[in-house]
Formats: sequence, structure tokens, C-alpha cells
Amino acid sequence: MLSANSKLTISDNAVTAAMQAALLAAQEWVGATAPNPPVGCALLDQEGHIITVAAHHGAGQLHAEALAIKQARDEGRLSEIAAVVVTLEPCNHHGRTPPCTEAILATPAQMVVFAQPDPNPKVAGQGAERLRSAGLIVKEFRANAETARLIAPFKKQVTQGLPWVTVKQAINLSGNMLPPPSRKTFTSPQSLLLAHQLRKRADAILTGSGTILADAPLFTIRHVPDFVGKRRRLIVLDRRERLPDVYVNEAKSRGFDVVRETTLEQALRHAAAVGCLEVLVEAGPEVTAHVLASPFWDEHVRIMQTTQGDKVEVIYNRSENVFGNH
Repeated sequence: MLSANSKLTISDNAVTAAMQAALLAAQEWVGATAPNPPVGCALLDQEGHIITVAAHHGAGQLHAEALAIKQARDEGRLSEIAAVVVTLEPCNHHGRTPPCTEAILATPAQMVVFAQPDPNPKVAGQGAERLRSAGLIVKEFRANAETARLIAPFKKQVTQGLPWVTVKQAINLSGNMLPPPSRKTFTSPQSLLLAHQLRKRADAILTGSGTILADAPLFTIRHVPDFVGKRRRLIVLDRRERLPDVYVNEAKSRGFDVVRETTLEQALRHAAAVGCLEVLVEAGPEVTAHVLASPFWDEHVRIMQTTQGDKVEVIYNRSENVFGNH
């Protein structure tokens, strides 16, 4: 990847390595950034060596590009910045923080490479255009499934007014979702770890009142470290108003904002409206089947118990074309 400036000799391999580093940094913060998307950024010098890598940590905090630039400045390496490699098109508007385009233009960067254009129809393309108009080389990296998945919840929220919906379903050897008597689960420790990783990245958990009456699940994150101070919504589909007040109060003490809803679409639209990017469905057979029969789900994580151990399948609902054309 050679610029018109003969001093800039950054190879495609260097850009690819930088994008992978930015992606890995962003993935560490999936679940912490709502209503903002998770974004990672790597800064390169003239030879394509990585100066620093950063990610957006949460709403109101520095965006990935601004944080990476601050880190470079703090390390005395601001003057070395030649290229900015970022997972999402830099923003060009004022929100809780200043535009990332202006932060980039305050550095000696000559090139910006991003993996995904901003999906927000109100601002799409403005960042790239601002940088080009200032004389920088701006290129769109050939996106892959990982970078597309990273931005997919934000993309769905800003374009459809709905959150990304992941359905977790565990199926035992008998082909149903029921655990043995006196137990709440039948999956392996590895599958239990996966379940808590899915909870960590979710901004809300959706279940049914029947599940709560049967099991009184905690829905807390215990097998992986959670984000400090993160408070999730617990959405309960409760048409018959069976949700016990005592459970609601206990859930609130565990860090949940409990919301009763009567319809799936209403529940999801309300969740998106308050900034939720991803909703995890952890429910019984009836609600799980209802969600999977709807057009609203995006990802189905199915854990199937076998005699050789658990088998995990991830199925995507392609009808919504959530990954765009990449």
C-alpha cells in the first residue's frame, strides 16, 4: 500500500497486521461501549511499525483514534505517526467528545485506513470526506466477518431501530432444553463459560416470566470478569403479569434494570431506544421458539449435548443481511 508520498512505504501486510491488532483491542471492550460501537485503532510509523494500539472504552470516554493519539503523545511519539488504521470510519461530528477527524488532522498522519464505513445514515461518509478534503489518503480496508460482526449491532440499531439479538439455546441428549431434576443446567464447564461470555457482551438479557417462576435465574456474570460498573437491562416478557415483585427487587440489587414487556417487538424497540446494542435471549422453550420464529433474531448460539461432549453451533439469520455486502 504505497502512497503518492514516496516517504510513506507501508506495506499491505503491515496494514493487515495493524488492523488485526485494532480489531483485537476493540473486541476486548465489546459490551462496554453502548450506545457507541466498539472501535479499535492502531497508529503506524513511516515503515509500518505499530506505535500504539487503543480501543474505545465506553460512552463519554475518548474514542479509539483520540486515545491512541493521546498514548502516542504521552510516549513522546506523536511526530512519528504516519498512518491511522481503525476498525470504523472516523467520526466527523461533535457528540460527547470532539470529532476524531480533527484529532487525526492535528497529527502528521498522511493516510487513514478503516475497515467499516459508518453505518449511521446521518453521518455516513462524512469522516472519510473530511480527511480526503484535507489532503490525506483515505482507504477502505477489505472487511472480513470479524470486523463486520464487530459493528453489526451498532449498524442494526442505527438503521433499523432494533438491537442485535443473540439467542442462546442449550439442548440435551433427549432433544429438549430441560435440565435434570434439582439442577439448573446440564452443559459442560466450557459451555457455561461461553454462556457468561455472551452475557458479558450483552446490554440486556431477555427472558420469560415462566423461566423466572421455574428457576429464579440470577443472570449474573460469574465465570469471566465483568466490566466495572456495567448495569444491564433484564427484559421479561410477562403478558400475564406473573413476575414476582420479590424477584424484581432482588434482580435490581444484582445490578439489573428490570423491564416488563408484553410483546417481543416492543421489548426490542424499547431496548434500542435506550441505547442497547445487543440483547441476549436466555429463556425457556416457548420464548426461545417465539424469538426464533420472528424476523428479529440475528445470531443463534446452539449448545447441543452429545455423548462425546457439548457441540456448539452458531447460526446467523441472513434474511436481514446484517453483514452488508462484505
